[in-house]
Amino acid sequence: MANPLLWLLTQSARHGAVLLAVGIFGGALIPPLAAAFHPVVAPLVFAMMTLIFLRVDLEGTLLHLRSPARVALIVVALLSISPVVMAALVEPLGIDPGITAGLVIFAAGCAATSSPAFARMVGLDADLSLVVSLVSTVLVPLTAPPLVAWLTGVDLAIGTAAFMTRLLLVVGLPALISLVLRRLLGPARLLRWGAAVDGALVLLVVGYGFGVMDGLQARLAADPAWVASALVAAFLANYGLNAVTTLALWPLGARPAATAGLMAGNRNMALFLAVLPAGADPRVALFFGLCQFPLFLSPFLLRPLYRRLARSV
Repeated sequence: MANPLLWLLTQSARHGAVLLAVGIFGGALIPPLAAAFHPVVAPLVFAMMTLIFLRVDLEGTLLHLRSPARVALIVVALLSISPVVMAALVEPLGIDPGITAGLVIFAAGCAATSSPAFARMVGLDADLSLVVSLVSTVLVPLTAPPLVAWLTGVDLAIGTAAFMTRLLLVVGLPALISLVLRRLLGPARLLRWGAAVDGALVLLVVGYGFGVMDGLQARLAADPAWVASALVAAFLANYGLNAVTTLALWPLGARPAATAGLMAGNRNMALFLAVLPAGADPRVALFFGLCQFPLFLSPFLLRPLYRRLARSV
């Protein structure tokens, strides 16, 4: 490739899983790096969403919207069934209350906005992932507060008006910008630059991973035993929900079920961090930060499984 920048971005896409792993550990182990990226987390999310929309197959996305039953089933599994199952499993165990509440709130969350990028990285259905992540994000202010209050007693006061304004800025505006870019670049150039766009998206997610780890090292030094147990719980929650959801939705087909499983394990915790009540256990917020580890490592750890699955069907 003649252009060095395009070559670099293409290589970033090719080694995306490794770069994501480096990003999450780099932010955790190098506090100045995490502190430097923390102020730009919001712009990085905006740029990520723009590139995600730019890479999506519009025809494939519309196809999922024309057949909404599968999308509806996956959304119900993510937003309603998952938290109830999680609460039934963890509450009888008598584990730390902060971890218990964190696990249930995690399971009530919408799919991570990065889900389409992660799905593309591991060979799953990025278009289905985009539709489900958007629908679940719109609905979570209606489903999460009553479910979480019933299951844990934590009051998540998600203001609908403020949330919808934020959603318009983080989702609506990037979608509009991506449509303008599609028109300016044209389909041929977009196809030719596809891998480079994926690589740019990987680098943005890495920067986001640096930023969300700000302050983790200080918390680790203050209570390493709790952090270790919470980290184990975060991994079990992510990959456990992934496996259970994939198996439960297997009748939809291997690829849609695996895509749903990936989204079930990778949830958007940023929304809940903003609305946790002042009286909530502070360790719940720390648990949400630790949930980024299995999320960022999922492409690196799970891609071999997905490749084997693709070969077997």
